[in-house]
Amino acid sequence: MTNIEMIREYGHEQVAYFNNEKAGLKAIIALHNTNLGPAVGGCRLWNYSSEEAALFDVLRLSRGMSHKNAAAGLPLGGAKGVILADPSQKTPQMFEAFGEAVNTFMGKYYTAEDVNTDTKDADYILRTTEYVVGREKVSGDPSPFTVIGVYDGIRAVAKFLNGSDSVEGMKIAVQGLGKVGMGLAETLAEAGAELIVCNNSNREAMKYAVEKLGAKEVGRDEIYGVECDIFAPCALGAVVNEKTIPQFKCRAIAGAANNVIYDDAAGEALKARGIVYAPDFIINGGGVINAGQEAFTTYDKEKVLEQVHNIYNTVYRMLEESKETGKPEGVIATEFAENRIRNGLDA
Repeated sequence: MTNIEMIREYGHEQVAYFNNEKAGLKAIIALHNTNLGPAVGGCRLWNYSSEEAALFDVLRLSRGMSHKNAAAGLPLGGAKGVILADPSQKTPQMFEAFGEAVNTFMGKYYTAEDVNTDTKDADYILRTTEYVVGREKVSGDPSPFTVIGVYDGIRAVAKFLNGSDSVEGMKIAVQGLGKVGMGLAETLAEAGAELIVCNNSNREAMKYAVEKLGAKEVGRDEIYGVECDIFAPCALGAVVNEKTIPQFKCRAIAGAANNVIYDDAAGEALKARGIVYAPDFIINGGGVINAGQEAFTTYDKEKVLEQVHNIYNTVYRMLEESKETGKPEGVIATEFAENRIRNGLDA
């Protein structure tokens, strides 16, 4: 499949490549859909193996943002930006150049923090564009709100599985200990869950999880096959695939990562195994609910928290509908979001 064919398959309005050698910027911005309003989606910085890998990621992520924003009831479309670089290569000039790239969309795209970018980087982007949300002096770091939503979603999964939304005594395997993964691990430990963790590179985070949170450490590839109640992917996507599905010994999958399920076939296979799935763009919507409000109204933290806590109800409803209809949870969530994108938020 050519790049153009891939873009058409995902239904994007616009995809643009940017190269600024002086600033060290090599980036792709994908604008998926603006039916509901200007598109919001973060700027991810990642050392991709190839330009094709970066395009594949940004197309999936931006489409996921359209679904996430619509499902959360936000009058926003979906987009995403990726910078092809190692985190050690970050400079203010790189982000200033990215801000100039954002300006070419003329207000159709608002960027924000994402993997390997933070509020300081957002401040650099603000030097050259006004189209930034998640600003430090307004809504701030979105990750704590993502944690709240994911935790509430996990509680909804616990209620669906056990009849109680308490996670006390449940075994939960957390994959990835970045800002959101660690925040979730801390919240789960405080609530009495038994943690199993893995982390690819951050040994300090791993040491903290083991020594302070009482977590059990397993290897990078072992995490898929551990016996647990819930597997919580909080790193990169596509971890539910034909290789990992046979390994799972969990009752449910619910975490903060985007695009967790590789494709529809993987979703069907997961359903066939009887493993419950909390749709990723539903459960991890807390961050964009918080930051996205900056794009269309005056920021109000209380309203944000009310919307974030509603993730509990949405996740539970998706699980119940999947049980009743036999459809995979991801299919139900996608149909829900796409109906809103086509017909408005009241649909």
